[in-house]
Amino acid sequence: MADGSDWLADNVAGIAVSAIKEMAMRAASLEDVASLTWGLPSFQTPAYIRTAVKDLLDRDPQSGMYSLPDGLPSLCRAVAAGHEAATGIGVNPDRNVVITAGNMQGLNALFHTLLNPGDEIIVTEPGFASHFQQIRLCRGVPVFWPLDAAEGWRLAPEALPGLITPRTKAIVLVSPSNPTGKIFTETELRRVGEIARQHGVKILLDDPYSQFCYENRDRYFNLASVPELADTLIYLFTFSKAYAMTGWRIGYMILPEAMKKEVLKVHDATLICAPRVSQLAAEAALTGEPVHLKTFETILARRRELICARLDRLPHVFAYRKPEGAYYIFPRIVADHGNAHDFCIDVLEKAHVTLTPGAAFGPSGEHHLRMAYCVADEVIDSAFDRLEKLFGV
Repeated sequence: MADGSDWLADNVAGIAVSAIKEMAMRAASLEDVASLTWGLPSFQTPAYIRTAVKDLLDRDPQSGMYSLPDGLPSLCRAVAAGHEAATGIGVNPDRNVVITAGNMQGLNALFHTLLNPGDEIIVTEPGFASHFQQIRLCRGVPVFWPLDAAEGWRLAPEALPGLITPRTKAIVLVSPSNPTGKIFTETELRRVGEIARQHGVKILLDDPYSQFCYENRDRYFNLASVPELADTLIYLFTFSKAYAMTGWRIGYMILPEAMKKEVLKVHDATLICAPRVSQLAAEAALTGEPVHLKTFETILARRRELICARLDRLPHVFAYRKPEGAYYIFPRIVADHGNAHDFCIDVLEKAHVTLTPGAAFGPSGEHHLRMAYCVADEVIDSAFDRLEKLFGV
């Protein structure tokens, strides 16, 4: 390369740090910033988990050691039991479970396992920016499956067959969705499952947010509960959000036995195993009483009402749909602006408020931005006090 960077791999040169992290890093150089950019819940890891880990660290001499690559057997058994309780589907803890360092690492291992250069992964759009990055890093091609904005970001199964080609390996689904907060319906998801089976395409179901569905709990449907999809679907759960364990980097995947054997090659070569101390925390989370979940959801529901009320005071700047789940809102910018990225930079510099430009989540996200309402109430209020001062009320 003319600039002297001939040492740099093309797949790395072709991507950028996600806009979420870009905005966070820009904000770090400023003082007194109200951040709505990062999906980092304000909650502390629940006490019953912290207490269990402290005890195990004191009395278990192996707590700082490696585990087997697929995870602690006791945790794998707890995962299998929890998955059956949630979905009605029995899985074998030895044959169908891998403990991961969160869903990001789990998906990375899956993409490495599935993709040859030029192979395709279908991703809903707007969708999670890091999914796009990981696919490209694995020399694959993300194929955007636009959500129907006119119908509140509806999943459109009727458009899916037209996106599938001989190079399609998998479809990534997240429900409730990031960044829109949309909960996909059972009818829509079942149809996606049927199409995937017909075409021999895998479904990668990334589940960070299913505990946060608010008044829409009855609308949530876990596609992993469909028996016919046992050989088609890989389910990934992360403890990051529902258990306030973002920094523990721990999750798990449920997958067909034949796939586990292949994924473990990548998992072992890149990670060896998920951190054992984090596995102990995950086991405590699954075997203890999750009394915190209702509290977390109640607080997030209040924050959702707060951010909607504050957005209602700025109708000349933003238009929005109330999110059904997760903890993001994805308003459209109606104020004069060129693009969402420049709008967010301008707001950061003038008002010391961080927002994430919507184009980071795919082409349909342009002229939108993502706000995370998992932060403390006072951060939301501070951010909107500054936005009201910047734009006028």
